[in-house]
Amino acid sequence: MNAENFSTVSLKAVIFDLDGTLLDTLDDLAESLNAMLAGLGYRQHSVEAVKGFIGDGMENLVRRAAPEDAAIDDALVARCLSVYKEEYGKRWNVKTRAYEGIPVLLAELQRRGVPMGVLSNKADAFTKLCIAEYFPGVTFSAVLGQREGIPKKPDPSGALEIGALWGFPVDEVAFVGDSPVDIRTATGAGMFAVGVDWGFRPAAQLRDCGAATILGEPGDLLRYFGRESVLDDV
Repeated sequence: MNAENFSTVSLKAVIFDLDGTLLDTLDDLAESLNAMLAGLGYRQHSVEAVKGFIGDGMENLVRRAAPEDAAIDDALVARCLSVYKEEYGKRWNVKTRAYEGIPVLLAELQRRGVPMGVLSNKADAFTKLCIAEYFPGVTFSAVLGQREGIPKKPDPSGALEIGALWGFPVDEVAFVGDSPVDIRTATGAGMFAVGVDWGFRPAAQLRDCGAATILGEPGDLLRYFGRESVLDDV
């Protein structure tokens, strides 16, 4: 479905991805990753290259960043991951910013009574830190990052966990993200898959993965929530 057909869709709640969707975290992620690589004596990567590594959780991020000729085993990955988390803990909020239009969008959705959640493959503690830091005035029903024992996106478990809090049919819940992982999560959960044009992946990738629509700017999402409040149906 294209954005032009938005009037045929009635949505009642929304789940957002975090990195590349609500927040531009790229510089802080790249600098943390390169600090980890430098400390281990590995070659560092450009910011553009790091953009391509993001989306499947911190463990996959460090695996992708390691040199192809490195002897990667579970012990080394665990060491890299530990150092990376330490480095990211030093600079997670140095250059990170909300994308233009996102604070206004969230405030308006909240004003309209639209239930909102966040689901990220970023570690749960960092996900919650970022939301508390950058969106302190926004009420989310749930903010979930990657948790031990819970499969990460694109497994739909996290999305369905949040959706169950509201009790709406899953096809009345939008899942908004910037990566193929997010689109596959949405479609796997039976939710309305919304891609964004400002994130870490090109819109064409999101369309190819089955995005129902692509947002050119954050405010475009409001087209799907035209009623003053959806809470009357809860």
